[in-house]
Amino acid sequence: MTEPAAPTPPIAQTRPHSFTAHGTTITDPYAWLKDPAYPEVEDRQVLAYVEAENAYFEAVMAPRQPLIDRLYEEMKGRIKEDESSVPQKDGDWLYWTGFETGGQYRKWWRKPVAGGPDELLLDEPALAEGKEYFRLGAFSISNNGRYLAYAIDDNGSERFEVRVKDLTTGEHLPDVIPGMLSEIVWVADDSGFLYGVANAQWRTDNARFHRLGTAVEDDVELFHEDDEGYRVAVAETSARNWIVIATGDHVTSEVRLLPADNVFAEPLLVAPRKEGREYDVDEHDGTLFIHTNDVDPQFRLCTASIENPGDWHELIGPNPHFYMTGVECYKDFFVVEGREDGLDRIAIHRYDTPTTAQRIDFPEASYTAGLGDNPEYDVSVLRLGYESMVTPGTVYDYDVATGGLTVLKVQDIPSGYDADKYRTERLKIPARDGTMVPVSIVYPRDFPRDGSGKLFLYAYGAYGYAIPPGFSTGRMSLLDRGFAYAIAHIRGGDDLGQQWYLDGKLEKRTNTFHDFVDVAKGLIDGGWTSQGQIAIAGRSAGGELMGAVVNSDPELWGAVIADVPFVDVLNTMMDAELPLTPGEWPEWGNPIEDKAAFELIRSYSPYDNVKPQAYPPLFISGGLNDPRVTYWEPAKWAAKLRATKTDDNLLLLKTNMGAGHGGKSGRFESLREGAEEHAFILWQMGVES
Repeated sequence: MTEPAAPTPPIAQTRPHSFTAHGTTITDPYAWLKDPAYPEVEDRQVLAYVEAENAYFEAVMAPRQPLIDRLYEEMKGRIKEDESSVPQKDGDWLYWTGFETGGQYRKWWRKPVAGGPDELLLDEPALAEGKEYFRLGAFSISNNGRYLAYAIDDNGSERFEVRVKDLTTGEHLPDVIPGMLSEIVWVADDSGFLYGVANAQWRTDNARFHRLGTAVEDDVELFHEDDEGYRVAVAETSARNWIVIATGDHVTSEVRLLPADNVFAEPLLVAPRKEGREYDVDEHDGTLFIHTNDVDPQFRLCTASIENPGDWHELIGPNPHFYMTGVECYKDFFVVEGREDGLDRIAIHRYDTPTTAQRIDFPEASYTAGLGDNPEYDVSVLRLGYESMVTPGTVYDYDVATGGLTVLKVQDIPSGYDADKYRTERLKIPARDGTMVPVSIVYPRDFPRDGSGKLFLYAYGAYGYAIPPGFSTGRMSLLDRGFAYAIAHIRGGDDLGQQWYLDGKLEKRTNTFHDFVDVAKGLIDGGWTSQGQIAIAGRSAGGELMGAVVNSDPELWGAVIADVPFVDVLNTMMDAELPLTPGEWPEWGNPIEDKAAFELIRSYSPYDNVKPQAYPPLFISGGLNDPRVTYWEPAKWAAKLRATKTDDNLLLLKTNMGAGHGGKSGRFESLREGAEEHAFILWQMGVES
């Protein structure tokens, strides 16, 4: 009996296309995959190519379906199906969320603190019924507890629709606001709320007030941002007496305050924007608490009076070992969060002795911890969250007066979990310039250290976003098959402070790629694994990282997952009409105006640097409705790789036709996507048990 013929991968046609900038001509034969009608994708030839890639993906993965199903059932078995959150008090009510057995989406509940029946606030499963994609965005209950304003996205485009529910009657008001992209903040008397809509370029450049019962066309624009690189956000201070209108890009911010009981007052500008200065604001008894990097990238805490908000006085200065990430005010104390040499710290400060810290300590060598949901201003107990790579998610109440920690909930793993089967460490590995890069690693207790082990390596490395060394039930499917799992805390994130972020962006961007490669080589030198036995993964800007390192060091990797990868960097940064581009120039550089930025981006942009060489097996994903990394970036990259690479290794492109940047919605659909990716890794690395 003959074996069935292997599926044939689609080959995208090439079409002449080029542009010239700074005296250099760039050819791009796959530019046609960008539908000029975007965000609508209607070009039949574009859709035909994407659908052909999806058909190829399905055909290739079909024989792996038993493994995918097995992985999916393992992952599903580690999730408590009727999971619910710990109720939290806010005013006269206790609020929580919960899943029902078999449910893809959660339900939102409350009950009176004084006692009474449970009340269903929002039924996500009902809202999502019949939809390929569903995501709940903003969720905001009015101060008096009567109204719920919430926002939904049912196609992945992240243009949310706001609806308002009267919780006393269970009926929806006729008020519906399309195209929203912000939080929702109620005014003091609950007559309406602030929000922001996305403009035609998917940028929130406004803050608006909607009065209940009035036409959306009559909503009042309270603030408009003219700089196309800035985004506007709305929030409220901890005491809820001021509404915050913040605007900024990736490096500069500016904050205005509106009285919650008079949003038509002249906004109070805390301090005018100053390039490179970031700050955020909370308030206590007429004093502003300003968290800022104005004098040091480690940030400091200043105070100012409401009457003179620009006159800042240092309260807690910058510390070279402590990166201050945030400050929250409560009635009798304020909380400072940050990272000390890369590890999360939480400290309580009294207003009368503000420089004395009451620290909350945690025992493990590597972990993640932080404030949980603490909606009330006048509290004596704080809700905290904690986990590590071997410790499941744990919810605590912390008594500020006694320093006592009470365990409220530990993540339940129905199929069983024995922490003693695993070990975790925090390593430091030198990069090529001598910088020591932290690595969090978890591995089976009997993992070999002779180079024979297989290892999964993950990183992100952009936008100052730190990857926390937290717990993952999905990861256990790799650990239980003998893999070690490592997170490289590379430059570009702010794992070790804002300077760590600054050292991986703009003209220092290549540090991010070098750190990742050098961590991999260091793990090989340390006996954790060997060349070709490392599976790697990254998402979005982390997908760009994947693209860069498969170009530079393809022989290191045994399998690669690149989810919604930002790989067509030069073309995207040259297109000012794309939704994100102007706001991204502070992160990557502006190649339109700056020749040096053009040359640098051109030198590492993964799509532009595909070359005739052997590449490792690649699993690439995209989302047709993705507004962040547009679908054509992974499509163009896959097409160019197919036409250029010299090996026979597998290359797959999967495009979610009804989803966006986050992939499929629903907790079980997300698990199935994870199972597919794990199956690909195990298959390509010879572990198919």
